[in-house]
Amino acid sequence: MPVTSVVKDPEALTMTVVADFAASRERLWEAYTDPRQIEKFWGPPEWPATFLRHDVFPGGRSHYVMTGPDGTVSAGYWEFLSVDPGHRFEVRDGFADGEGNENDDMPSMRMVFEFEDTDTGSRMTTTTSFGSADQLQQLLDMGMEQGMKAAMAQIDDVLADLASFAASRPAEAQILNDTQVRVSRVIRGSVDQVWRAHHDADLMKRWMLGPDGWAMPVCEVATAVGERYRYMWEPETGGEAGFGFEGEVLEMDAPHRTVTTEQMIGLEGEPNRNELTLTPMGDRTLLVVVITYPSREVRDMVLGTGMVGGMETSYARLESEVLG
Repeated sequence: MPVTSVVKDPEALTMTVVADFAASRERLWEAYTDPRQIEKFWGPPEWPATFLRHDVFPGGRSHYVMTGPDGTVSAGYWEFLSVDPGHRFEVRDGFADGEGNENDDMPSMRMVFEFEDTDTGSRMTTTTSFGSADQLQQLLDMGMEQGMKAAMAQIDDVLADLASFAASRPAEAQILNDTQVRVSRVIRGSVDQVWRAHHDADLMKRWMLGPDGWAMPVCEVATAVGERYRYMWEPETGGEAGFGFEGEVLEMDAPHRTVTTEQMIGLEGEPNRNELTLTPMGDRTLLVVVITYPSREVRDMVLGTGMVGGMETSYARLESEVLG
């Protein structure tokens, strides 16, 4: 059990949890900022979590759902108030509905996560501040302390699993639910570099090509909310029909997050919703795209086209030909 102390202060309205780990501070930070990793331990063992959004930058938000053994779902959110990469972040934590909207009928709290080096690895201190003594007691009665201990007891296994989250791994897709898929890839380059590569037409034409032998003659980039983009590809040698996608920017918080619609040119129907999030991981960047499809059938059809393999080919080209 990594938790070494729990101190509740009714006068200060705080609860402070200290946990020690054999892993480095950098590795521990990575586990908390990568949605693939934090969801493996954030919920208690019998209530596993799925992070549908995890934006580790000031003003960013997280949305997660925990599913109980009987199928009951409990959702929560984080609003990131401050972030000192590698060392500290502060969030407003509360309950949410399935869409990530705040549940104002339930209390929210502030949580500060601090990461430091120790002689044997790292230490994390989590300080939770409550709005009132009644709120503190209400959340303790709901099992908050026991839940945090149970969740932290799972972290060591995640920290020891280096292979699953190695920077050298290709792009991978994870099905989150009936309509959502998360594609993740660690890119060799800074957040600013990867962001620019996604929003500079000249750079995009060099890497966003999928399999070899294709060109991108049309690359109309959108750089603000409300603007529309249009991308088209065609084979360099002819013989196959080209295709393209278009859409609109719904949200943008450069250089960390952008949300767009996406629809194949010429096809009718409801568009996909793509949420791109970039998170610094030392001198690399964790790129996460959460794609929401109109239906499970559309989700499975798109995955069956080899989409993820094409994305990996493009990301590898991004590293080798653009970021070098």
